[in-house]
Amino acid sequence: MARPPGPLLLPRLLLLLLLQFAAAGRPCGPSGLSRDVVLGRLGANITLICRDEVPANVTVRWQVEERGAAVPGGRGRRLAEGNVLLLRWLRYEDSGRYVCSVGSRLLRSLRLLVEEPPETPRVSCYRRSHDKDVLCEWPQQTKPSPGTRAMLWVKRRFTAENATEQRCRYFSKARKFVCRVKVPPGTEDTKHLVVSTCVSNSASGLAGEDKIITLSGVPVKPDPPLNVTVEALEKAPQWLRVNWSYPLSWDPRFYWLRFQVRYRPEPAPAFMEVDQVTTTWLDIRDAWRGTKHVVQVRAQDEFGHGAWSEWSREAVGTPWTDPRDFTSEKGPFSSQFPMEDDSYEVTLLPELFWEDRADGADGSVMEPSAHPVASPYAFLVAGGSLLLGIALFVGIVVRYRQMWWTGRQRGTKPEGEGQHMLVPLGLPSPPLSDTPLLSCPTPTAPGMLHITHLDYSSSRQ
Repeated sequence: MARPPGPLLLPRLLLLLLLQFAAAGRPCGPSGLSRDVVLGRLGANITLICRDEVPANVTVRWQVEERGAAVPGGRGRRLAEGNVLLLRWLRYEDSGRYVCSVGSRLLRSLRLLVEEPPETPRVSCYRRSHDKDVLCEWPQQTKPSPGTRAMLWVKRRFTAENATEQRCRYFSKARKFVCRVKVPPGTEDTKHLVVSTCVSNSASGLAGEDKIITLSGVPVKPDPPLNVTVEALEKAPQWLRVNWSYPLSWDPRFYWLRFQVRYRPEPAPAFMEVDQVTTTWLDIRDAWRGTKHVVQVRAQDEFGHGAWSEWSREAVGTPWTDPRDFTSEKGPFSSQFPMEDDSYEVTLLPELFWEDRADGADGSVMEPSAHPVASPYAFLVAGGSLLLGIALFVGIVVRYRQMWWTGRQRGTKPEGEGQHMLVPLGLPSPPLSDTPLLSCPTPTAPGMLHITHLDYSSSRQ
């Protein structure tokens, strides 16, 4: 058998329902319209009626008052005649006060308001850095009507306190509403907050779904990098250097960012991307020669927490080109056009093929030369190769002549050389007698002694 609910359970449930109802945001509806206001939709047709019954012999004239007119029926632009005025394909510029009159007598004054119902907010909240306020935003597919208002309310969950209210701002370039969240004083980082939004104008009012956030759980989404520049590097026809700086809302002394760079040559529709860039510069090494490139940078927390920032503003740059190279870009003419096989077709500049006389008397056009223009670097390489070849040839010839001359000298020795034994001169042993007998040598060759006979008499005392 089920137990009956306790005495305190029912009041608690009622209290929770009241708190949930209080957290559901503020009422959101269209702004009130007065009885003389006629609402028209953008691009639609509308019919304005002056009076229910008008005599047949009376001419009714319509006019729309210019801005700044003091009273209805004053100065204005005449439109048409008749009791009924048909306006086709309404624009925002058609909004204004329309009056119908007979002669100088005013019959009716109507205020036409051309507005489009707003889009339902789909809110996302984030921080621009770890120590910044929380921002909530939602995108718009189309530009809202001029009278559209966006409001945001914030309050602590499960409390009966009043919500803080603030107005949101629309950014036309980004096409989104942005609101700064005013956190109630004394709110802890882990406490839940209820964020409610409303977008309204005279045509309609729509409330977004309530969003529950905590200050510690809001993701970090940095602002886009600033001061993005693209520079050419000298004598590097395929290099570009990209530089940028941290956004002002991010302090790099405490937390760093990592970056992503995307670039494309202007003829190409798709971007090429470079990830995991931790510096504030990058060298692009595969740029197209002589072609303007578009570069953008975005940032994220260094550890990959949170979301990527929006892309920065586009920066453009062109790689370095040799001023002596006739294939470089000059003026409005492009000197290189990428082909399907990644080669380049060279188109010489038109002004290279004619010259105008100072007096303008002769306007003849010179025929273009059929001889190709050679680069000075080709001459230097060819000349150096030729000199090296000549030096190598001369060295081989000299070496060959030296070897030939040496062999010839060895092959023409005098006769008799090598037929006698050459004996080195040395000190003889002590003579056995006082008077040695020694015959004089007969010279056979310059600088050599030939020993023919050596005799020592032997006598002992």
